[in-house]
Amino acid sequence: MSTSTTRPTRSSVGLRSERGPILLAVMVSLSLVAIDMTILATAVPSVVKDLGGFEQFPWLFSIYVLATAVTTPLYAKVADRLGRKPVMIAGIVAFLVGSLLCGVAWSLTALIVFRAIQGIGAGAIQPMAMTIVSDIYTLEERAVATSYVASVWATAAIVGPTLGGVFADYLDWRLIFLINLPVGAVALWLLRHFREDRRPAADPQAIDWAGAGLLTVGGIALLLGLLEGGHAWGWASPVSLAIFALGLGALVAFAFVERRAADPVLPPWVLSHRVLAPANAASLIVGVVMLGLTTYVPLYAQSVLGHSALVAGFALAGMSIGWPIAAATAGRIYLSRGFRTAVGLGALLVLLGGAVLATVGESSSFWHLAIPCFVLGLGFGWSVNPGVVAAGSAVDWEVRGVATGSNMFARSVGSALGVALFGAVANGLVRSEYAGGEVPPLEALPPDVLAPALHVVFLVGLAVSVPLLVVAWRTPVRIRQD
Repeated sequence: MSTSTTRPTRSSVGLRSERGPILLAVMVSLSLVAIDMTILATAVPSVVKDLGGFEQFPWLFSIYVLATAVTTPLYAKVADRLGRKPVMIAGIVAFLVGSLLCGVAWSLTALIVFRAIQGIGAGAIQPMAMTIVSDIYTLEERAVATSYVASVWATAAIVGPTLGGVFADYLDWRLIFLINLPVGAVALWLLRHFREDRRPAADPQAIDWAGAGLLTVGGIALLLGLLEGGHAWGWASPVSLAIFALGLGALVAFAFVERRAADPVLPPWVLSHRVLAPANAASLIVGVVMLGLTTYVPLYAQSVLGHSALVAGFALAGMSIGWPIAAATAGRIYLSRGFRTAVGLGALLVLLGGAVLATVGESSSFWHLAIPCFVLGLGFGWSVNPGVVAAGSAVDWEVRGVATGSNMFARSVGSALGVALFGAVANGLVRSEYAGGEVPPLEALPPDVLAPALHVVFLVGLAVSVPLLVVAWRTPVRIRQD
């Protein structure tokens, strides 16, 4: 597999003078996903009050993550066959259809189903955004272009919760989903500037349908088991065991099929590529750690330190702001000092932020949570974003979608692993305190029980971050280009 990249040409990505509108189209498209990740959380009480089904509401998030994760590799492969534009448009349309249906949902069950449709659309938008940026910009130009893309996430970290709160408290929570319709229309209109060479349509008989089906079944089963097994069914329950057996069996079969497929949907070389392997490993680790922070930092702020939900959200917002800042500045580091240095600095910051967070106590201030979260956000940005850029630069157009998609897929799998790992640690420690008696929900536990459990959770997050140093060491210093 080639480790060089084909520079953008007029014939492959359209007029170079039109790259600005193309980048704007990418940013607007990505804003659909970025804002959606934060806008719903603040409105959950209003949604549940209107539709009922409190026990089901975690599925609003789990089903979205699940649908996004399992479809990402499939979209990435199709984009390498048919081009980025049709896949991006299909993703936006699916996301808008899901948003419209969410806006008219008549029950929480219906809303959960329609959130899955949104997730199916998001599975195309996220990898295509970074793949298109890699297509139309050289490595040096991409350092600047990715800073604009990163600003979308920084803006979403502030705009999303604010809009969600305003819609839920003063207007109607359904606007959380309906607001996507005009934004998506603008994205589709801007994409008219994106012209790429038509690739011959793939022969339906040549598509790796068996591999795609096995990956979908295995991915859904494994991620579903990780997302819900710890609290919905229990790890040792027959349901969990059956789901994990199905997932592992399908993935083992997938591995055998891919070794023999003429054009595999997720090629085995992705796992051993000198650039993609460390980049994907960094995304996997960050996905694990970030999920733990997103879940348990606000819980610590509210249930142990006694802050309001709004203040707890601000503590976590430091991470959401730190990541885009790092992504916007990472280019200066990897262009001057190399990719290994950028990822190494990110790993050190993650360890520093995690170490400070692990010292938080019951008498700690708000800033004792917020500052390490900001440092961790910087570390995440410098650990992951250089790898995404390197992955898009290290392969040719024909496999760039798969390269970028595998990175996004790794982060999604990491998030699911984080749910399982941190949930098992927190719940296991709490159960040991109640000696077999009835255990209250985490948010209802007294601080003297919850604080020690979450302290161990933060220590586990720090331990999981240590392999980032190995990933940095394995990251190439430079990426050779034609």
